[in-house]
Amino acid sequence: MAGSNERIYRSLRGLEKTASTSRVLNLAALAVRHTGNPEHMAAPLFKSPVLNGSVVLKHRLRMDEAELFDGLTRTATKIIVPFDKSELALGGRTVFVGEKGWLPILTELRGGADELIRDVEILEAIDQLPSLDPFLLREHMKRRGFEVSPTHFDISPGDADKMQRFVGGEIARLIELAYGGAGSGGATSRLVEALLSSKTDERLEPLRLTLQLEGESYKEGIFSWKGFLYYKWVLNSLWPKLKEVLIEVMKLRVIGPRDRDLMVLIDEMKLRLRAAMEGQVKAVMGYLKTYDSVFAQLTEGNAVAFRDFLLASPEMFMALGEGAGTLSHVATFWRYRFPQGKPLMAPMGEILELLQDFEAGLGAEPHPLSYAA
Repeated sequence: MAGSNERIYRSLRGLEKTASTSRVLNLAALAVRHTGNPEHMAAPLFKSPVLNGSVVLKHRLRMDEAELFDGLTRTATKIIVPFDKSELALGGRTVFVGEKGWLPILTELRGGADELIRDVEILEAIDQLPSLDPFLLREHMKRRGFEVSPTHFDISPGDADKMQRFVGGEIARLIELAYGGAGSGGATSRLVEALLSSKTDERLEPLRLTLQLEGESYKEGIFSWKGFLYYKWVLNSLWPKLKEVLIEVMKLRVIGPRDRDLMVLIDEMKLRLRAAMEGQVKAVMGYLKTYDSVFAQLTEGNAVAFRDFLLASPEMFMALGEGAGTLSHVATFWRYRFPQGKPLMAPMGEILELLQDFEAGLGAEPHPLSYAA
């Protein structure tokens, strides 16, 4: 699997400046950035300093990697412990969460068995999520009682404000229904803040009664709801970026030495990548249309339909998260590699690797490459 790891490290090298994405939690970069920060060190994500300097990613399994698991697994959580946190391209040691015999490998990677159980629980909780979006990751950790410094979740105050305004617009009609008009103005803002908070808030009691949910069902239902709202917000700002990528990928040119057969392959891969992205966008929009349809029923007084949807939605929520995370990763890494206004060109080998990794992430089986580096 040397070739696969090599491609991953080349991609991760680009994250040394951009930190994390929806598919990559770059704890190595955060460890370097927060060196000497007492808040970051007082409540680490992992108890093991080695793991707290690792890179965690949602990885689309290739055929040879799928054999590492019992049963059918498409996407796995991969931990990379880099040899050097400030130079990811040097590589490192890896393990997948849940692969056959992964606990002994993890114990060796993290440097011992001290407080191993907590770190395993954290990894298993991360593995339950469809992506590593910081908002959902933070909520997921708090919901399970793990106290982790917010420095591990790169949510800027500006993004938090934008999301709150977006959610306020999305659920304004529901607030009217549940609170009888008492949720206007500043009150609406406070109610949205309560909804997005990871703590149970008495201000949400009318919503709980409207949804007819109790106990754990209420907590799980609210979490799923926040997830759908989060992805709606993310995708709302992602569409223009994806349109740019769809146009620019067809304009990408090869510089330097080239091979005629591989040039033909690049053209084919561009077309396949564009088709895969369009297919993923269509699937994600389908999930959101289903959510919108059921939410509309809630605002019309049919709380049972929305409640049942939330309680039965984990599979759709996972699929939405994977799809949104993959599209976000493609758009983010593309813009990092090809900044706005810069020439759309790269060496042939780099283009092949980039297109292959994007294809694999979108669910297409990568074409076997053969070229001189």
